Amino acid sequence: MSSAIFPSIELQMTLLLFFALAGYLLASKINQSAVVGEILLGLVVGPSVLALITYTEFVQAIAALGAVILMFVIGFEFKLEDLTNAKYGIIGLVGIIVPWIGGYFAAMAFGFNHESALFIGTALTATSIAITANVLKEMCLLDAEFSKAIIGTAVIDDILSLLALSITADVAAGSFSVEGLAFIIIKQVGFLVIIGLLGIFVISKMIVRMDKSPISKKYPEFVFIFAVMTAFLFAAMAEFIGVSAIIGAFIAGMSFNGLNLTHSRDIAEGAEYLYIIFASVFFVSLGILVDLTAITMPVLVFIAVITVIAIITKVIGCGLPARLLGYSNRNSLAIGFGMSPRGEVAMIVALMGLNLALIGQDIYASIVVMSILTTVITPIAFRNWLFKEEVAACRFGEE
Repeated sequence: MSSAIFPSIELQMTLLLFFALAGYLLASKINQSAVVGEILLGLVVGPSVLALITYTEFVQAIAALGAVILMFVIGFEFKLEDLTNAKYGIIGLVGIIVPWIGGYFAAMAFGFNHESALFIGTALTATSIAITANVLKEMCLLDAEFSKAIIGTAVIDDILSLLALSITADVAAGSFSVEGLAFIIIKQVGFLVIIGLLGIFVISKMIVRMDKSPISKKYPEFVFIFAVMTAFLFAAMAEFIGVSAIIGAFIAGMSFNGLNLTHSRDIAEGAEYLYIIFASVFFVSLGILVDLTAITMPVLVFIAVITVIAIITKVIGCGLPARLLGYSNRNSLAIGFGMSPRGEVAMIVALMGLNLALIGQDIYASIVVMSILTTVITPIAFRNWLFKEEVAACRFGEE
């Protein structure tokens, strides 16, 4: 990837924050999804066009922070029962299997070897919860039943994708075992249950007591700071155990849903301001990550094919089970499209494959661009097709 015009980390950081917030304001001004506007702006300021900012480890770290804060905020919209619906597990499982098969056989048809095809198939299983959740939030649809299905399924899907990644890495390295897989499943599921119970039954009650204490009366921001600190702790614990950090932050937010505070500042409102800044950085970084100058015509053809497969296999893999489980045609399509953005999860898969020398730069670039395209297509489908009237009503209500 080409170097930036401005090599200084400090200057790149300030430019990154400037363009992230500019993208948010621009998208709001023209009544478009902030996700789309920020990703496209990232493409412009990144190595593909102006080369003002490159996707360094520093940019990656700030973007990851944005994703964590975003999912913390989204968590406030959900309750534990929203994630324990058996329907979500069924949709999530089928939504993993169908894209994996599609990605694997598409890669084999293009002449890639078995190990590369495994990673491409695994990349297509992913779903970026952060991206879809943000789009639904912008459209005032987070409370809808299909939205809860998307988020609940996406959380399960994310866990299953990480399991698929573990299996793929082990198979490619020749060290796969059933016992190892069982240990991973028990470890990850057990962890999620434990921190969920800890957040809902221990920490949330601590916050309520804290709100009534003299220190909260003197410092109204005290509880908010403690809640954000807990979100980062849950994120760190999740990452340490092998689950995505954003899942830990999401569970923290969900744990604090519905708390009635008297003397403290509202946690969700305070987190919203953090979200506007750092989530914007996250979405801009997705555009910066792409270097379009490295894409050749054969790679372009492969990108087009796997992007189409990525969308169709999620729409079928998640939408069809949803329809069979009783959701309407439109809501089933919404669930399928809502599960389509691959975002940062697929990029993690691609980066691991690249670091293990199991895929080349061509496949890496293909997965990254596919992730961006699926991320851009979903909000467009929602805003301009599936929920056009709802978007107009949401905009009117905000005005």
